[in-house]
Amino acid sequence: MTRLALDDLAKLRRGGTPRGLTSVCSAHPVVLRAALRHGAATGSTVLIEATCNQVNHRGGYTGMTPADFAALVHSIADEEGCTPDAIILGGDHLGPNPWRDRPAEEAMEEAEAMVAAFVAAGFRKIHLDASMGCAGEPPALDDAITARRAVRLAGVAERVGQGTGIHPRYIIGTEVPPPGGADHALDSIPPTDPVAARETVAVHRRAFAEAGLSDAFGRVIGLVVQPGVEFGNHNVIPYAPEKARDLVRVLDDEPALVFEAHSTDYQGETPLSALVHDGFAILKVGPELTFVLREALYALDLIASDLVPDYGDRPLMREMERLMRASPGYWSSHASGDAATDFVMRHYSLSDRIRYYWTHDAAKHAVDRLVAALKGRDVPLPLLWQHMPAAADLAGRPLDPEEVLVRRVTETLAAYHAACTP
Repeated sequence: MTRLALDDLAKLRRGGTPRGLTSVCSAHPVVLRAALRHGAATGSTVLIEATCNQVNHRGGYTGMTPADFAALVHSIADEEGCTPDAIILGGDHLGPNPWRDRPAEEAMEEAEAMVAAFVAAGFRKIHLDASMGCAGEPPALDDAITARRAVRLAGVAERVGQGTGIHPRYIIGTEVPPPGGADHALDSIPPTDPVAARETVAVHRRAFAEAGLSDAFGRVIGLVVQPGVEFGNHNVIPYAPEKARDLVRVLDDEPALVFEAHSTDYQGETPLSALVHDGFAILKVGPELTFVLREALYALDLIASDLVPDYGDRPLMREMERLMRASPGYWSSHASGDAATDFVMRHYSLSDRIRYYWTHDAAKHAVDRLVAALKGRDVPLPLLWQHMPAAADLAGRPLDPEEVLVRRVTETLAAYHAACTP
């Protein structure tokens, strides 16, 4: 299989053979390993993106700078036999979002430093996202302000790129879903208005030209739009091609662009395939990957509780509950006030609020203890049927819990791969 480059996506769509790229938006080492192993096995491009909240010049919630994240990805890639030419690193939602509680100029200065750090670390795909208001501003900004701020960030990326030999590919757009999914139940999501999508491109094209960055605009490969898909804590809005038909026609007038679809988690292979067919060539996925990872960890926690003397009663789950209750900042905005409902949301929300807590030392220790308790054990078939039926083929041989975790994440990645390579 020929590996896809970012510049290939629009060409393939124009040629009537649309293909896509899965954008893996996660900093979890197990998810990264699964993506890189899958890429090595399939010979496909591995697009891995770090969001501004996860990774930035001040560390983000993972504690990693862009250089740290790039080093982690390439270290795991070396272990998995995934060559550097197969990997594209991207920065997602790069803009003032992490500092939006500050005045705009202060937040934009932080955003500039962040973009510079990403490009200096070798990130080639840059999502310019200045769509959110800062202190004293409306929550969402108009196209003109968004475009001016995006161009300001692109100027930084261009200057740093000249010194590193990187010519970034850019994603633009003002109708950007919130990172990580919605915080409430959803009934429907209307696709982006085609008139608004055309205006967004036009405003950005003018702003780049006015700043003397027309060459950089020539490397804008994608536009973030809302195709009508989303997920909340408890439900998923699937893609309905008929509702996006007018939006899709926008690409007929913009032959150099494709659409980038955010929040495609939990769609499944058939809707994902329809998205790729319609020109949504970059499919962002993040919470689903850590959701299925948590699913596998909790299944192993149950198996160890039933099988291993002195392991205890679900100590991993109990430690995660303790951590989340001690530091509620990452889930409290999703809380309902009902104790039982909020417990389910903390652990099982499709928005996967628990993903913010795996970097805690106590969480890492609990996972390490679980892996040690089960590593090399023969798990009886009935116990696998009870807690992890999809892994029933592992009965009768020594268990490798880490391989089980990678396999579960790979199942989701395989569905994306199938949708992107029809």
